[in-house]
Amino acid sequence: MATKDTPVNDPMLDPITGEFAVIAPGHTFKSVTEEISNIVLTPRTPLGWFFGFAIAGGVVLMLLVALTWLFLRGVGIWAVTIPVAWGFAIINFVWWIGIGHAGTLISAILLLFKQGWRNSINRFAEAMTIFAVVCAGLFPLIHTGRPWLAYWLFPYPNTMNVWPQFRSPLLWDVFAVSTYATISVVFWYIGMIPDLGTLRDRAKSRFGQFFYGMLAVGWRGSVRHWVRYEMSSLLLAGLATPLVLSVHSVISFDFAVALLPGWHTTIFPPYFVAGAIYSGFAMVITLAIPIREFYHLEDLITLRHVDNMCKVMLATGLIVAYGYSTEVFMSYCYSASKWEYFMMWNRMFGPIGWAYWVLITCNIALPQLLWSRKLRRNVPFVFLMSLIVNTGMWFERFVIIVISLSRDYLPSSWGTYRATKWDYMTLAGTFGLFTFLFFLFIRFLPMIPMSELRLMLPQAKIRAEAEPLPEAGD
Repeated sequence: MATKDTPVNDPMLDPITGEFAVIAPGHTFKSVTEEISNIVLTPRTPLGWFFGFAIAGGVVLMLLVALTWLFLRGVGIWAVTIPVAWGFAIINFVWWIGIGHAGTLISAILLLFKQGWRNSINRFAEAMTIFAVVCAGLFPLIHTGRPWLAYWLFPYPNTMNVWPQFRSPLLWDVFAVSTYATISVVFWYIGMIPDLGTLRDRAKSRFGQFFYGMLAVGWRGSVRHWVRYEMSSLLLAGLATPLVLSVHSVISFDFAVALLPGWHTTIFPPYFVAGAIYSGFAMVITLAIPIREFYHLEDLITLRHVDNMCKVMLATGLIVAYGYSTEVFMSYCYSASKWEYFMMWNRMFGPIGWAYWVLITCNIALPQLLWSRKLRRNVPFVFLMSLIVNTGMWFERFVIIVISLSRDYLPSSWGTYRATKWDYMTLAGTFGLFTFLFFLFIRFLPMIPMSELRLMLPQAKIRAEAEPLPEAGD
């Protein structure tokens, strides 16, 4: 609803509901197509794109240096040791997988619930999912120490009679992540086919016509094509929706099946899923705000999208807060276990207790400011809040893994964890890889779905009422 701080004659406000519009008024089918396709088909790439791409490429080189040294010397260059046998590799793996969950949620679940506001952000959210899974997939490979033997994790017919141990959480991760990546890539690509056909028809160069024509796989925009496209989108959305719940639940079992204080708890699956959506939407905001500013897309990615994403963050943040409070309650009041009691005390006041209070501040305290409608529509503040939330979610994984492992049942085996420069280089390098891939995506592929956005225009609704779409057999 409009407030006293909102101008009454603001053209972006819906005069009926008082909410900001999902797309700015005055757009036509042609204007939407030109605004989005010109970003990809422009003959002059903006200098800002080259600058960001060069920085991302430099950070990727740092990742390559860290991985090369890791393969030459082994995982001993990291800080992992006894008792903290899991370190940055698993922390970063869980964090990156969580980042990707918002893309699947926006693409699949909001599609099934017919939420039109998803149409301006779902394409780059899907791309974000794929690139985050690529970054996450690096860590299960490199933390085993012998990535060239990673194919042993798959149940392929072999002459060695050595089969994967399906009671190992490492196997669960392999199957969960590979399934998630496959569905995400297929969903992302099929959703782009109508737009790729548009780019093929609008491209001026022979290479562009060939490149986008090959990717468009013969799309002509016929009734039969549209019916099959919509049917396949719904089927893939139905397949992807359970993955939002199952993938991070499976990853949470890596910890929940262990008999370690702080890990062995049944709250982990829903708690991890909510946290994944929480951090994923924060990353969508982190990407959406610079994109809308740099490419001047405020008329397509409006304050309505920013406001709705803040609301989702607020809701999932409260679920995460409930998970934190459940852990405290079980440890202090219900478990009757001195080990659980000490685990929670150690998290709060132990040698690395500062990390626990960082996550409480970033994930619970500061996001409560999003209850304010005015702050939810303050773009710089929302961007800053998205960075704070993702920082807090990384520290959540750090607290769960490092602090729980550093002090377990046997005081004589207690230790500490200090990450090395190679740990930090690998983490920073995955940021570079993610950004590098994202820069390529926004330059050569349509980051906003033209076909879906055109359906949001009043002209599309009038035409649909006047000329109903024929059935597939017509």
